[in-house]
Amino acid sequence: MARILTITNQKGGVGKTTTTVNLACALKNRGYNVLVIDMDPQGNMSFCANANTVLNATIYEVLKGEVKIQYAIQRTSMIDIIGSNILLSGIELEYTKVGREFLLKDALASIKNYYDIILIDTPPGLGILTINAMTASQGVIIPMVADIFSLQGITQLYESVEQVKKYSNPNLVVEGVLLNKYNGHIHLNREVKGAAELVLKDLGIKLFNTTIRSSIAVAEAQSSQQDLFTYSRKNGATLDFERFSKEVMKGESHVKQPKY
Repeated sequence: MARILTITNQKGGVGKTTTTVNLACALKNRGYNVLVIDMDPQGNMSFCANANTVLNATIYEVLKGEVKIQYAIQRTSMIDIIGSNILLSGIELEYTKVGREFLLKDALASIKNYYDIILIDTPPGLGILTINAMTASQGVIIPMVADIFSLQGITQLYESVEQVKKYSNPNLVVEGVLLNKYNGHIHLNREVKGAAELVLKDLGIKLFNTTIRSSIAVAEAQSSQQDLFTYSRKNGATLDFERFSKEVMKGESHVKQPKY
């Protein structure tokens, strides 16, 4: 059965999509069967993976019950993905009934045995799409950058996770916080990292040992619709994501083959 992880932070620009796509590809390279779900109406993850969100069904149709989830999976050259487009932004208004936070969890039930890991990319903010992702997941990974505003948002996100645990997913855990765009030579970066360690220790959340170096190759790879492993295999950030994948899956050794 798949391990399902949500990559989330209510703050934009912290590398959620970057983390999702490169963690997914790092795991795929190591032999895991990986599925990515784009839960952001902006569709940045879908663009990165070169998914067709016009002619193919997206997560929007899946959540509405119009398409079975297995028919929304696209197998691109990069990764298996369920794409997203701007229509997904209407879910907040279209579904107001009790239980709407379980839409994604219910949809995933039929494919959980086909993958080793499912990664969910979320939009900025803590609306119903992010709540759906966390309700469907076993764990949450929180990317952040080394600035004070990103650090301030961690406490708010922690409180949201606690609310999800209380009302819709009591087994949800925060896997840890990942520092993106990190430069250890910059004093402010080191200072924020130290402050993050103190804040997270108080919250009982770990800071991942791996940090992702700042690199122009990250943006270049996304613009060319490639993952870092394809675009620049020996780049520092690429090596960081490889290490991060091992840290995330520490203790996990099962590798399956797709059943369809």
